[in-house]
Amino acid sequence: MSEEATSAPDSETREAPQRRSFLREVAIRLVKTKPLGMIGLVLVVALFFTGIFADLAWLGMPNVGVAPEGYNEMHLADRLSPPTARYVLGTDHLGRDLLSRIIHGARLSMIVGVVATALSTVIATAIGMMCAYFGGKFDLIVQRFVDAWICFPPLVILITLSSIIGPGLIQILLVLGVATGLGGARFQRSLVFAIKENMYIHASEAIGARSGRIILRHLLPNIMPMIIVLFTIGMGGMVLAEASLSFLGFGLPPPYPSWGGMISGEGRQYMLKAPHLALWPGVALTLAVFGINMLGDAMRDLLDPRLRGGLGSYRLGKAEKVRDKLFEKLEKARMEREGKLK
Repeated sequence: MSEEATSAPDSETREAPQRRSFLREVAIRLVKTKPLGMIGLVLVVALFFTGIFADLAWLGMPNVGVAPEGYNEMHLADRLSPPTARYVLGTDHLGRDLLSRIIHGARLSMIVGVVATALSTVIATAIGMMCAYFGGKFDLIVQRFVDAWICFPPLVILITLSSIIGPGLIQILLVLGVATGLGGARFQRSLVFAIKENMYIHASEAIGARSGRIILRHLLPNIMPMIIVLFTIGMGGMVLAEASLSFLGFGLPPPYPSWGGMISGEGRQYMLKAPHLALWPGVALTLAVFGINMLGDAMRDLLDPRLRGGLGSYRLGKAEKVRDKLFEKLEKARMEREGKLK
């Protein structure tokens, strides 16, 4: 009897289908239900591949890479050349290969999109979680400062900070990350407010858990799906903001091949004589921002637990849900016991 009893559960466990991992589930649903998201993913992967392998100078091989030439290699005899077999997209006013400059510009856009968005997300998440968790005068003072900050138009703030700090890649990353991070703290604060009153938060406080542990172990994992969504969507805005600053002359200085600077500089100067100088950087910028936005929208639909069919609550925060149900049962049992005593 004991052997039969033990063999029955074993057979049931063998026959039980294994649950797919979270990343695999997201990938499958992205392919099946989000065709525009898949197109965006392909464009984003192409952007990252082009940016990483534009040249292999970071491996000590500057002459090897996807780009045919260096971004500042000049051929004065071939100035303003139209697209030919040698120069697929033509050359600019200094004889530099436009295709090579666009490929190297993808690296700059990739760096700006990832680093500036990561810095902005970290700042917004840190400020939002601390304000929502601690509350009181700290929340009041910080939120009034955030209110005053977001009253100014974002482009005016970016131009002002860029003119004060000066041009350069590091300066642009700091300006974009800090300026957008402060403005996004309010949304992260609202996310934390939605979960800070759960029973497992009060239970952790009751047993003496430190504030840092509660924030990192309980609050952060439960808002991580929305953080991923905001990071993906924010990348497109960062790329466009950098291009706007470069177009206005406050971004990366020459000879950096910024797409916005290429449109503003030689593209606008030689618009009638060589329209390809403004056309191809504009096409590259459009495709990059379109791909990032489409991927961000698809990830929002898949990860946001507030949307129908969202997977944001799948696996992430699972332990917290179990604890929440357990505390609810304990509270119900306590109330029933008190009712019997009365």
